[in-house]
Amino acid sequence: MFLRTNVIDRMKLPFRKDRELYASFYDILGFYPHRLRYYKLALQHKSTSSHGKNSPTEHNERLEYLGDAVLESIVSDILYHRYSNRREGFLTNTRSKIVQRDTLNRLAQQIGLEQLIHSNSHSCSHNRYMGGNAFEALMGAIYLDRGYDACKHFIRRRILERFINLDSISSQEVNFKSKLIEWAQKNRIQIEFKLVEERRDNQASPVFITRIILEGLDGETGKGYSKKESHQMAAKATLRSLQRDKQFMQAVFDAQTKRIAPAAESEESTAAEEAPVEELLES
Repeated sequence: MFLRTNVIDRMKLPFRKDRELYASFYDILGFYPHRLRYYKLALQHKSTSSHGKNSPTEHNERLEYLGDAVLESIVSDILYHRYSNRREGFLTNTRSKIVQRDTLNRLAQQIGLEQLIHSNSHSCSHNRYMGGNAFEALMGAIYLDRGYDACKHFIRRRILERFINLDSISSQEVNFKSKLIEWAQKNRIQIEFKLVEERRDNQASPVFITRIILEGLDGETGKGYSKKESHQMAAKATLRSLQRDKQFMQAVFDAQTKRIAPAAESEESTAAEEAPVEELLES
């Protein structure tokens, strides 16, 4: 697919300004970038951007948004054709395991992308997700530079064939519900799994739709052929929203603060009344 263009690009390499970066991306992608600016942008974490009124804020978040959609589409396509007899729930679960942040973080490290990222470690508060975010931004860069087929070639040949065993990963269980409950308990967030709809599909199979409620606020919904599966899908979608939607995350913590504020004030009042008693005992 890229053989002819790679030969031409390799001949041009000694004359390129950023030949070391071109070579690094060749090792990662299996082909040379044509428009390197997209790939440079994919490496630019938001912690390095300027935030002044008249300053540019060039970083990789927009590419990350695009790459996320492209990645999900490609993985869905590959899984759909590989597992032609499996149901939607199986395909969705398997895709989730591939595109989840922990997997993308690991892949960014394995392919050598993580070490190319430009970030300000002192001001970056989300280093844990930096590699996975850059991987998605890389997908966006490939899409803009070479198109959908190049993205699919990269995922199939450079990722799935080298680092991910589809049959193995599809058999692994990822308990998104447990992860969400653990996060809620750690942060003292009230959580509810609410069944909002129960119906039957065209084959008369039962379908359940569950919504996550966090501190009284609507989270995401999940659909499944069992209540357990709908819980998993809703938890997975809500974890993703908490990770990506900072306004939603803040709204949840604001609601928590309003809920616990009266109790906190009561404790402070009690402490204030008891303090003099302690002083008397000490005297």
